Formats: sequence, structure tokens, C-alpha cells
Amino acid sequence: MQSKAQMKKGPGSKRFIRNRSGRTVAVVLSMNEYRKILKQLEELDSIRAYDAAKTSGDVVIPFDQAISEISAEKSK
Repeated sequence: MQSKAQMKKGPGSKRFIRNRSGRTVAVVLSMNEYRKILKQLEELDSIRAYDAAKTSGDVVIPFDQAISEISAEKSK
């Protein structure tokens, strides 16, 4: 049987949703907070992709050359 969740205020005026046993199961954020977190996650993803590219050992070519090669491959 599923517990009915209750919303409780926690530290820093954040709202947490807890189940009947008191376990935190979710958090309620403002849209601004949510967007800020998404932006930070996107930046972190970009940093990780950059780090992976730097350590991959792949040959680096200029962007224009890459586009030309892709276009040439598509026209075959």
C-alpha cells in the first residue's frame, strides 16, 4: 500500500515531500531554481565532453574541414 506524501519545509526554506515514515521522497523547487540547476548540469556535461575529447587521443581537425568531409560523405 502506498503512503500518502506530505509536504514539509526543510532547511533553507526548501520544501521536501516526505512519505508517512518520514523518508524524503521529493523536493519542490521554484522554476528559477530548476532552470539554474539545468543550466549548471548542461555546463557540467559540456565540461565532461571536452575532457573526454582531450583525453581520447583522436586527431583534431579544423571545423571547416570536418564539415567539408561530412558533406562529401553525404553526397556519395
